[in-house]
Amino acid sequence: MPRNIKAAYAKGTRSMTGKPGPNYWQNHGKYNMDIKVDAETKVVSGKEEILYSNNSSDTLKNLAIRFVNNLHKPTSPRNGAVSEDFLSTGLNISSFSIDGETYKIDSKNWGTVGNVKMKKPLAPKSKITVKIEWDYPLSKESGREGQIDPNSFFVAYSYPRISVFDDYNGWDRIPHTDRAEFYNDFNDYEFSVKAPKNYVVYATGDFLNPDEVLQPEISARLKKSYNGDDVIHIATEQEMKDGKVTQQKDWNTWKFAVNHITDVTFALSNHYVWDGASVIVDKKTNRRSSAQAAYNPTTGKDFVNSVKYNLNALDWFSNNWPGIPYPYVKTIAFQGFADMEYPMMVNDSQFGDPIFAQLVQDHEVAHTYFPFYMGINETRYAYMDEGWATTFEYLIGIAEHGKQAADDFYKKFRVDQYINDKSAEEDQPVISMSDQVSGAGYGNNSYGKASLSYLALKDMLGDDLFKKALHNYMSNWNGKHPIPWDYFNSMNAGSGQNLNWFFQNWFFTNNYLDLAITKVTPAKGKSTVTVKNIGGFAIPFDVVVTYTDGKTETIHQTPAVWKANQKEVNITVNTTKKITSISLDNGIYVDATPKDNVWSAK
Repeated sequence: MPRNIKAAYAKGTRSMTGKPGPNYWQNHGKYNMDIKVDAETKVVSGKEEILYSNNSSDTLKNLAIRFVNNLHKPTSPRNGAVSEDFLSTGLNISSFSIDGETYKIDSKNWGTVGNVKMKKPLAPKSKITVKIEWDYPLSKESGREGQIDPNSFFVAYSYPRISVFDDYNGWDRIPHTDRAEFYNDFNDYEFSVKAPKNYVVYATGDFLNPDEVLQPEISARLKKSYNGDDVIHIATEQEMKDGKVTQQKDWNTWKFAVNHITDVTFALSNHYVWDGASVIVDKKTNRRSSAQAAYNPTTGKDFVNSVKYNLNALDWFSNNWPGIPYPYVKTIAFQGFADMEYPMMVNDSQFGDPIFAQLVQDHEVAHTYFPFYMGINETRYAYMDEGWATTFEYLIGIAEHGKQAADDFYKKFRVDQYINDKSAEEDQPVISMSDQVSGAGYGNNSYGKASLSYLALKDMLGDDLFKKALHNYMSNWNGKHPIPWDYFNSMNAGSGQNLNWFFQNWFFTNNYLDLAITKVTPAKGKSTVTVKNIGGFAIPFDVVVTYTDGKTETIHQTPAVWKANQKEVNITVNTTKKITSISLDNGIYVDATPKDNVWSAK
């Protein structure tokens, strides 16, 4: 444990039981925002009022203000090169006040995090009201946000927000550099989006005023889609062309609201078609969630099935893994370029491959639980969300396409590149802070290696106990800010086992995937197979024994086999039959040197 994490446990904000400690706190913002998108100038402007509560025991002298879209400024640090179309002038703050007192703020020199020194410090357990008026241009080249085409925009991270002040790090000032992802407080939001005539707005949260902005037939279809499993074309291509979807005022103001969520986002287009349906996500209460899709009718061929994919994903995730009812009122798939998740929305590409399109959408919807339901600090600990989304993507893939297809895809997409690349970055400990691991090491620590650890633990505990432990973790920390040690402690408590040896093995080492059979010792009525763990990870594997009569026997070993000795283990094969060969099958735990996984009788 680093010193700052030890201090959090010592202060009682976190607890070795896995639960938040008796002194746990998190700060909170109540955001009221009016946002306008000018489709001609491509400028987003807005004014917001934030009622910010300092629930900590610290007196705050500064406010860290985060504006992710300053990534587009030429002066901002980025992880890679960008084109000129990606660049823009960034955030312009035209007015800023705290508790009615005006501040002269020049945001021209701000990066993705700016600083405001408060004239009056904010005492513990007290509140301030921050008012900001601002504008910024949508970048021509879309990344996770920006212009999708000249008349379709994905408007994410669109408002200045107060950055997270937490119990183990203080102000989160890590700049956003386009690769590592996000960390936000759970806030309450009421917001409106003013958009030109014929532009439909899709957004996070409850859609409050459909009858004010949609024509009656469209509003009726939308409401009908909330209550039925059948996919409805809420707005067709022809209706969009003929101006029969939105109210025919020059501007329409779309209103949304949602509480206790880490972010809100929205998108708009004047030519995307709009589909919708819903599915029961909580069988105890019969609560339904809406699944919607918005896409270009000429290029979005994958998206014709998008709602169907979403209905399946919401149902499956709610009832299988993680087995917690989808917590929000809806999910919307919007055709863009990012293959990226946002609360209640995904911005996905057109792939031209329906199986891959479904997999990507499954992955992004799985992110609902990690990082949104659980307020993960993705910037520092990307493996706490990407590893889980990768795991759920694999498990739902088994249900959709069978185990062989899911295994093949997982190996090819999540493991092969990592295990066949010996560069030092690949074998950095998973616990490494994500924003400090470079190159392919970032992706492999965050996605594949973390997911393999979660699946190895599932194999070792068995599905029932693993789910019990996972639900303990999620119950402890949903709506809060867990860190890796909260996961370790919650899984220990939930499983009733001390799994620290396992977490040490998977998260704090330079281990990799590599087993070898070093010898086979025959004796009366049995043979002993000595397996060396060259790579070091505590992985499950199968011992496959082939007999002279052509028959085979498979003996499964869970990761528990490595608890006593993580370097070498002896497996007993009880048989009087003559053995031709013995091999190790690591499954998705692709072996770095498969040739030493086979022993043949001389």
